[in-house]
Amino acid sequence: MLTVTSDIDVLARFGRALADPIRCRILLSLRQAPAYPADLADQLGISRTRLSNHLACLRDCGLVVTVPDGRRTRYELADERLGHALDDLRAAVVAVEADQTCPDADTNGCC
Repeated sequence: MLTVTSDIDVLARFGRALADPIRCRILLSLRQAPAYPADLADQLGISRTRLSNHLACLRDCGLVVTVPDGRRTRYELADERLGHALDDLRAAVVAVEADQTCPDADTNGCC
């Protein structure tokens, strides 16, 4: 059980970041490779303004960082372990979804 406030805050920030599908898509994209905002906006099919708001949230959560590159700014995951964590979290959720140990799961959804 988590009792240390900092541990709870860290997990809450991570949860806040994952609570929006666009932020999830950004994180998954940056897991593959660093990217510039204009390229991310085009890749995700969203406006640059909307992307900017999501990137600000991810920066505030401590999950992405900016890297100056001449006159441009590149975004990347703050730590390579975040990419592994995203992979592990996704695999765990898929595994749990596949394990239908609840007898009413088919009719009532998640128990």
